[in-house]
Amino acid sequence: MKGIILHGGAGTRLRPLTFSGPKQLIPIANKPVSQYVLEDLRDSGVKDIAVVLGEIYPELVREYYGDGSRFNVKITYIYQGRPLGIAHAVGLCEEFIGQDTFIVYLGDNLLQHGIKRYVEEFIKGDYDAYILLKEVEDPTRFGVAKFDENGRLIGLIEKPKIPPSKYALVGVYFFKPVVFDVIKDLKPSWRGELEITDAIQLMMDRGYRVGYGFVEGWWIDTGKKDDILYANMLILDERAQRDVKGELVNSRVEGRVSIGEDTKVVDSTIRGPAVIGGNCLIEGSYIGPYTSIGDGSRILKSSIEHCVILENASIENVDRLEESLIGRNAKIVKNKMRGAVKLNIGDYSEVEI
Repeated sequence: MKGIILHGGAGTRLRPLTFSGPKQLIPIANKPVSQYVLEDLRDSGVKDIAVVLGEIYPELVREYYGDGSRFNVKITYIYQGRPLGIAHAVGLCEEFIGQDTFIVYLGDNLLQHGIKRYVEEFIKGDYDAYILLKEVEDPTRFGVAKFDENGRLIGLIEKPKIPPSKYALVGVYFFKPVVFDVIKDLKPSWRGELEITDAIQLMMDRGYRVGYGFVEGWWIDTGKKDDILYANMLILDERAQRDVKGELVNSRVEGRVSIGEDTKVVDSTIRGPAVIGGNCLIEGSYIGPYTSIGDGSRILKSSIEHCVILENASIENVDRLEESLIGRNAKIVKNKMRGAVKLNIGDYSEVEI
């Protein structure tokens, strides 16, 4: 079995961060979202993986993942460029897949318990396609499943105005290679894209066996700032460990806190769960729970809680920063204003507050 990670898309809901890098490389608990995807595939027994690249700095993806050996997988890169739909991206991988069964995994999706169980169900059921569903509050944002009165799956509708159910398609799909013949017969949707929902619907119409499973635990499509912050909280809450490698000077570390090498914490309090990267300086500050701070960052005389701070950011004299997503190399300096601050600023930005 092979895997496909979709690493494209414009990421418009995460601008300005996505002006300077793909959304799937935004870190959660100091690890890119798509790395969780890659590791989930690997841990489910899939080690031959194609990464489909978009037009937003694809070289950064290649630079980070390389040939995959660092992650104990083999990576093949396939360029999609302009976002023309999930089915279009899958169709580009036909030569890579050959005659193997495969998994398509959106690179900005996170599943609490991973996909290993569903891999086994797909193989055991000998399905031509297998989809994952999750009950959601607002199905109009997703592809949605339609069932008959007996609970049998009879259709899929992409972003319906009137949803036929509350069960959304999770961004993981299992296929046999027959799907490539179906994709070749697709026509672009009103969005100008080849929809994966249309491909699966056509497979059902042609009598192929399409199975489905319901996802247990949380599922997050990390498409917006609040999604990133929520995912960061969940990952830290479940997986954070106490691992202090940096230097502590007159400082207190409470709970599950990870501090990277060559980081210096001076006259500060850090309360977990939290993760601080390497080569950082934390001085005269309070770092509260559910905060991730990237490598090379400087936090001086500030209070931060429930934030995701990317690499080489600088925050100084900020009384209270909360629920914020701060880009790489951003600089935030206190002026005269006081009180809580909420920010979503892009890479290389500079803000006075």
